[in-house]
Parts: sequence; C-alpha cells; structure tokens
Amino acid sequence: MGQGTQALRLARAGHTVTGLESDAAHLTTARAALAEEPAGIRERVRLIEGDGLETGVHFLPGSFDVVLCHGVLMYTDERDALLAGLARMLAPGGLLSLLVRNGDTLALRPGLAGDWAGALDSFDTDTCVNRLGLLVRADRLGALTATLAGIAAPLHAWYGVRVFTDGAAGDAEPSAGEELERLLALEDRAGRTEPYRRVAGLLHLCGVRG
Repeated sequence: MGQGTQALRLARAGHTVTGLESDAAHLTTARAALAEEPAGIRERVRLIEGDGLETGVHFLPGSFDVVLCHGVLMYTDERDALLAGLARMLAPGGLLSLLVRNGDTLALRPGLAGDWAGALDSFDTDTCVNRLGLLVRADRLGALTATLAGIAAPLHAWYGVRVFTDGAAGDAEPSAGEELERLLALEDRAGRTEPYRRVAGLLHLCGVRG
C-alpha cells in the first residue's frame, strides 16, 4: 500500500478500501493522512499492518472484487507466491491489477541518457536502480502472463506506462494546465497502442479471476 495515496484516492471516489502494509513508517504516514479526511471517507478505509505474502492470515478467499499490487513486485523475491496469495483473495470475476517495471526495456533509460556501458549491461540482467537509488527487480510481460494464467487470473488487458516520460529527471518541473493535458493524452494513447506500449518503462497488467 505504501503511504496510502492510491487507497485514499479510491476511498474519495466512493470505494470501500482495505490497505495492507508491512512497513511501520509507511503505515504511520497513511494513518496520519487518513485522519485528515472527512468522516465519510475514513469510514470506508481499513488499514492493516501485514505482509503481502501472508494474505491468508488476514483475509478469507474471495474477499475482494479488486486487488491492486502497484510498485510492489519489484521489491520481492517471491513474486509467484505473492501473486498466488493475491489471486486467492479475489471473488469470481475479480480484477488483479499489477504495476511493474518493464524487464524487456531496461536498456532504454541508460541508453537514451548516453550511458552506453550501463545500457549494454542492462541486456543481461533483470534488475535496475530506481529513482530512490534502490536496486529493484523488473518483470517481463511473457513471464507474468504465464504466471497469471497459472493462478486462475489470466491476463485480460495490459498497458504501457511512462512511454515518453520514463527518462525525465526526477527533479524536473512537472507540466501544468494545457501542457499537462496534452502529456497525459499522449501517454494514455501510447500506452494502449502498438508498438509504443511495449517500450514503456512500466507495465500495467490486469488479470481477471475465472
């Protein structure tokens, strides 16, 4: 769940949300942010301290219509076990949403930045250093497609994320107004369009429980 940004956004949109987070500092931040929300939103959110690999301890099978796992797989070495536990929580027809680093394009960011040695090395690894300076794992579309099929939540749709903006500097001034609208429209279209979506920095995969 991280610091609860997406959980609060969903609650504000009217959804009932359960957030699971193992990091005590992140959970404290999320709870503090939740405390600032109106009562109607606070009532729709439940925050639990726990590990994604231990979903069976906290939830019954089929407990949720949607499970979000965004920016999590890159930090675990037990991807398949984690995904199996998440799929178990889905009700029939439920959606499993994954956001992962694209393991098929790791050479692009260093290559476009002129780091030729780094780009060459990226062809032979499934890890990269993220914007936080942490070494994280990337995932390939083909492997995740097979995993989702094996846990009875086969791939329904997938999109590219950050097709044109993945190489932007972390301290770059964000666009605003009409420029931001054009940027979002560009990324949205590219993320749905071949071949652009395949070279995105991130992948958004949606599996549906059978």
